[in-house]
Amino acid sequence: MAKNQNTKKPINYRLFIALAALALFVLVMLLRIPSYRAIPKDLGTNAVVTVLAKYPHDPASFTQGLLYADGVLYESAGLYGQSTLRKLELESGAVLLEERLDAQYFAEGLTLLDGKLYQLTWKENKGFVYDPQDFRQLGTFTYSTEGWGLTTDGSSLILSDGSANLYFIDSKTMQTSRTLLVSLDGAPLERLNELEFIRGEIYANIWYKDLIARINPESGEVIGVIDCGILREGQDAPLPKDVLNGIAYDAQGDRLFITGKNWPWIYEVALESVKTP
Repeated sequence: MAKNQNTKKPINYRLFIALAALALFVLVMLLRIPSYRAIPKDLGTNAVVTVLAKYPHDPASFTQGLLYADGVLYESAGLYGQSTLRKLELESGAVLLEERLDAQYFAEGLTLLDGKLYQLTWKENKGFVYDPQDFRQLGTFTYSTEGWGLTTDGSSLILSDGSANLYFIDSKTMQTSRTLLVSLDGAPLERLNELEFIRGEIYANIWYKDLIARINPESGEVIGVIDCGILREGQDAPLPKDVLNGIAYDAQGDRLFITGKNWPWIYEVALESVKTP
């Protein structure tokens, strides 16, 4: 009688490797889909930050404006005789490109709209327009208030001047089209500073507070307040005199970055709702 022969089929290693590679590819793509890890969809009224990562930041940089676009950070840094516009590598803090302003200008807020960088100055009533690729100056514009923070809702520039007002500026005429009074519990909220437009809301630093206000761009009402006080804790934390001032949002990756004037770090943070009495 013939012996029974093993009828198991040999493993198709090529097919196994191909399937494993496909599974890995799908996993990587899923991980790249924003999961709202930074700003939850159901974020409540008040929130605190938790640190996800931190990246080197030039402690000599007097940060006035911060934004994230095309894989890099753009920063406007102030002080007379020291004002700059910089393009930064997030991970290392390396300066990839820098433009120095004349000593008569104190650089302030910064935003990117329709492929152009817009930079404010403090008391000079003058702003600059740049090509983000090489910082070639494309033009200038004027405004009647002081310049503090700057962001955009995708059509208008939105400017703060340290008061409770936000000014919507038509990007074609560079004229103020609307003034928005920001209020918290029915009272004007002053000292609005650096701005960022995030998922239909305006985020604003409050000067000399470790707080960020979330503002309804239609009504001006403060939707909620974010407490960033935890960033003052631990070794190499920023000094009390160094003001929180710098908000940047990576919309594609749902990443939120926060820094301040002369801070040694840029923090990637997540927001967590807190219950209020």
